[in-house]
Amino acid sequence: MAGKTIRMAGILLAAAALTAQNSGSGDADRAAMMRQLGITALVPGPSGDEQAPNHANYDEASANPYPALPDVLIAENGRRIATADAWWKVRRPEIVAAFSREIYGRVPKGLPAVEWRVVAEETQTIGFFRPVRVRQLVGHVPSPDGAVPAVDIRMTVVTPAAATQPVPLLIMFGRDVPPAPTQPDRAEAARIDAAMKALLLRQDPSLATVFARHPFFAFQAEQPFRFTPPGPGDPPREEQLIAAGWGYALLDPTSVQPDNADALRQGIIGLANRGKARAPDDWGALRAWAWGASRGFDWLAADPTIDARRIGIEGVSRYGKAALLAAAFDERFAMVLVGSSGKGGATLLRRNFGEAVANLATGQHYWMAGNFLKYNAASGKDPLDPGDLPVDSHQLIALVAPRLAFVSYGVPEAGDAKWLDQRGSLMATVAAGRVWRLLGARDLGLGDDWRGVQLPPVNSGLLDGELAWRQHDGGHTDQPNMKSFLSWANTKIGWVPQR
Repeated sequence: MAGKTIRMAGILLAAAALTAQNSGSGDADRAAMMRQLGITALVPGPSGDEQAPNHANYDEASANPYPALPDVLIAENGRRIATADAWWKVRRPEIVAAFSREIYGRVPKGLPAVEWRVVAEETQTIGFFRPVRVRQLVGHVPSPDGAVPAVDIRMTVVTPAAATQPVPLLIMFGRDVPPAPTQPDRAEAARIDAAMKALLLRQDPSLATVFARHPFFAFQAEQPFRFTPPGPGDPPREEQLIAAGWGYALLDPTSVQPDNADALRQGIIGLANRGKARAPDDWGALRAWAWGASRGFDWLAADPTIDARRIGIEGVSRYGKAALLAAAFDERFAMVLVGSSGKGGATLLRRNFGEAVANLATGQHYWMAGNFLKYNAASGKDPLDPGDLPVDSHQLIALVAPRLAFVSYGVPEAGDAKWLDQRGSLMATVAAGRVWRLLGARDLGLGDDWRGVQLPPVNSGLLDGELAWRQHDGGHTDQPNMKSFLSWANTKIGWVPQR
């Protein structure tokens, strides 16, 4: 008892120091949420620096303090779910409700419709001179009363220009950058240069002597042709997708909701709340980004060049978390590629290995619902810990069943840090597999012993079922797994690329 008291005192001192050093509006919002929940202090998260006194645990012997997981096929009334009908009507809605209420937050009702428009379009080339149709879109969400600015979601859609049938497409979270914008030719560049010099001369005639001394200077010149041969390793993901006959869409998640604790009263969250503070079950940034992907899906599914039955979602790291959420909550997504997602994504929250629930609660709390803080309380009204979570990541993965889910990780040696807990994600994926089997699909084929499962050899992959897991030999990216993902997905959806 004395030891536990001393440890708790240390936690409270560290929590007090954490509160004292944080003073931004994001921390003020968290403090207000703690007051709503009756929490007086949070457990500080461990350090990612293995030399720090409070470094994260990387000892498997101490990694599973809560060895039992909430059973994915036991309903809240204690009854076992033994049929597909019971999964869809009883258990799946229960899990969705728990994640919405306690972990990621609810999407508010009555949001304004997203008004999509194409703002630019042209034919570009990608990879080995493959022509692609590029459309840049803005999805406008008007502010109902002007209390906060309107939201403009940015998305760039790239599809093979020569396609003769609707193509599969992967939405990827990231900057909405077109692959290769066309440049002015020599005549156009000369006209632009002449116009710019004429404008400057009208403002400052003395520049005529400067231009005369530098006759080859040009504000705009024709871009010289440069051919860059492919380097070692796999081509960029976008090139691989187009080469496979797919399209892709780059959706900028920060245009939906800024990735910033100080921005909870901005973006789509601020717009929904009219600039006011969140309630405990209001959505966080991860759910907002997933919502943005679903609104992108709305537009893509109506485009005749895209196969609405074969639209997937992809993301890496924090965006891997959001991609998994999007596929879990929106059943229209045919597939998901979850890259290096860690805690809050595909890795078990209950695992004491690397990143912890405490890191999310004290760091990126704005990714989550306010209620998530309850499971990291050091003191206050009825303090809880990760063992009290009503759901865990295996159930989030299971919400994708029986659709296609590919969980991807790299190796710590190349930069995909142990912090992400690769084995914890495999454990969760194994524990989710029972739902794929219940619904007539195939899981990883490793049985149900999620506690004892070990990482397979790197680059070997578990790709036979509709649920897949693969660890590549690269770093914090899913690019080395894109080739395997496309081969696997093409087989599952019956897509044969045009040649």
